[in-house]
Amino acid sequence: MTANLLHTSPRLSLPSAKKILLVEDNDVNRMLLRDYLSHCGYHIQCLPTGSNFFNTIEKFQPQLILLDLKLPDVDGYFLLELIKQQPNLEAIPIIIVSAFAFQSDREHAMKLGANRYFVKPINLTDLIVAIEEELMKKS
Repeated sequence: MTANLLHTSPRLSLPSAKKILLVEDNDVNRMLLRDYLSHCGYHIQCLPTGSNFFNTIEKFQPQLILLDLKLPDVDGYFLLELIKQQPNLEAIPIIIVSAFAFQSDREHAMKLGANRYFVKPINLTDLIVAIEEELMKKS
C-alpha cells in the first residue's frame, strides 16, 4: 500500500526541506504520514506521545506541526492551548489530523488556535495543499 501511495503521489521540489513535527500515536498512521511527507520533500520528526513535545520543538524547530488530538498521555487540545500561549511558538502553524469528526471538536480546536482541521481518514493531496498554504503564509 505504501509503495502504491508513494508511486502515484507527486514529488514536490522544495528549495530546502521544511521541518514538520508529526504528533500521532497510531503507529501505522504515523508511519504512512511520515513516509508520504518525506517522499514529498519534507523533513519529518515524529512523536507517538506528547511527553517530549516541547523538548522536541526546541531541538527540531519545526515550521509546522501536525497534531492528533487523542494521545495516550496528554489531551491534544491541552497541547494546542499551551503552544499558542508560548510567544516563541505561537506563530507555528498547527494542522489538526484527528478522528474527532464532530463540528464542536473542529470549532474548539480552531478557537484554541489551530490553522486547519482534517478528519481521518484524510485526503493526502488536500493535506499537502494545506501544508504548503500554511508554510507560504510564514514566508
